Amino acid sequence: MMKSIGRILALAVVAAVAWLIWVVAVPVELPRTPYGITVGPNRTLGQVSRSLEDEGVIRNRRVMIVLARLGGYDRRLKAGLYRFNGPASLWDILQRFAQGRPDEASVTVIEGWTFRQLRAQLDQNPDLQHVTAGWSDAQILSEIGATETQAEGLFFPSTYYFNPESTDLALYQRAYRTMREHVDAAWQQRVAGDGLKSPYELLILASLIEKETSRDEDRPLVAAVFRNRLKSGMRLQTDPSVIYGMGEAYRGKIGKADLRRDTPYNTYTRSGLTPTPISLPGKASLQAAARPALSDVLYFVASGDGRSQFSATLQQHNSAVRKFILKKAN
Repeated sequence: MMKSIGRILALAVVAAVAWLIWVVAVPVELPRTPYGITVGPNRTLGQVSRSLEDEGVIRNRRVMIVLARLGGYDRRLKAGLYRFNGPASLWDILQRFAQGRPDEASVTVIEGWTFRQLRAQLDQNPDLQHVTAGWSDAQILSEIGATETQAEGLFFPSTYYFNPESTDLALYQRAYRTMREHVDAAWQQRVAGDGLKSPYELLILASLIEKETSRDEDRPLVAAVFRNRLKSGMRLQTDPSVIYGMGEAYRGKIGKADLRRDTPYNTYTRSGLTPTPISLPGKASLQAAARPALSDVLYFVASGDGRSQFSATLQQHNSAVRKFILKKAN
């Protein structure tokens, strides 16, 4: 009996080892060739391994995670694009991750960032050659062939892949050209009689929309509020522009004195659009600026759940303020 149990255990061990070898070392035919594995800047190994398992690139994601942690590969995982030109085993993929050298590195520019935040992101990227270190914003604009005099808002927020050792100047140029393409496309699609005089004004409006809401479904209504106010001669009265105009004086809150203190970006004291964009707007905000919702709304207030409450009259708006800001029953 003991010998039988021993044989069964031995066979089980052999089977487990054979299965592990099959999972780890036997190459898998890739879904396509070349096959690219994209690792985002905030993507965990668990998320990557799940995607690979779902696509049939690896046979068992749990084995991959365990081996990665044992070897410390999970700590070396670097954002970028990893290419494979033929069948690859789980071990082959792990070794590529362990090297920390993707075929294409990446940098992510977030919607709503300022140009200062964009520069900081590129400056700290170890895969770029930093040829613009110490340059002024104006010098960067000149070198990439920009016709504008202010850098704010001119660069499209996205994840950019590049060959390691590319220059930051080349990436600025790509982001600038990409924004130009998106702005030109939005300008061509804009509604008639919108009152905007140039694609640059559309970009300014989109940057204000970008900072007012993170919900794509609310952007066309925010755009409608701004368009209706511009057409009626009302001031935009948007807090993000005031904050932008405060610069480093902003400490997380704005008070009544800040709303009264005049700056070129204070839309409570000045009519019309701000002189420049205040952020890097994404595609959804550009499209909303070009094609706002067909609505007579003139006001909106945050409802506390990430959404906005829109109103067509001051009475409706005051009621919404009491409900959502002052927390008082109407």
